[in-house]
Amino acid sequence: MSTVLDIIGPVMIGPSSSHTAGAARLGLVARKLLGEDATRARVTLYGSFAKTYHGHGTDRALAAGIMGMATDDVRLRDALDIARERGIDIAFVPSEDEAGHPNTAKLELAGTSGATLELIGSSVGGGAIRVTEIDGMKVNITGQRETFIVLHRDVPGLIAAVTDVLAEGGANICDFTLSRVSRGGDAVMSIEVEGHVDPLTNKRIRRLRDVTASIVLQPV
Repeated sequence: MSTVLDIIGPVMIGPSSSHTAGAARLGLVARKLLGEDATRARVTLYGSFAKTYHGHGTDRALAAGIMGMATDDVRLRDALDIARERGIDIAFVPSEDEAGHPNTAKLELAGTSGATLELIGSSVGGGAIRVTEIDGMKVNITGQRETFIVLHRDVPGLIAAVTDVLAEGGANICDFTLSRVSRGGDAVMSIEVEGHVDPLTNKRIRRLRDVTASIVLQPV
């Protein structure tokens, strides 16, 4: 079912919902997952992004998102200059490789404490996005709903334990993705939820045995 936003598009600084608003949202998700200000970013662009990124403002939008700016932030137009003023080293690398969706970017970020993040995502139209990979593991994140990203060891019973905690916190799960490096090894759950969720829910998830980290991504 289409919403009003699907029809008229997002509130944004133009010119393109796919190449500008969607790109800004990808950058913003990456910044939120990094959890700190970025000092360096390497952005590989694929498909249509690679061909038209400068003319459509995709580079400025990605830079704005990486700095924590929303799609309607008027500073987006000057994001590259602002990044230089802040001493953020951002490089854009067009690629001829196939990446599935034509509006795809790989963002490799380094933060102030030395934390790093690699994210692959696509702008899928109308300002909507889909993040498909974080640090080499598959996820499914739209940024439209509150999302729990749970890093853990792949052990029996942990999925049930996490979903039980979410249910106790009032969450209604609407999308669940599990990716693992190997059986019994590192794994990640990405869980999009609807409804009011108890703010203490994520703390309870973090206390579960074999959970190594849990991040709550608010809608962007």
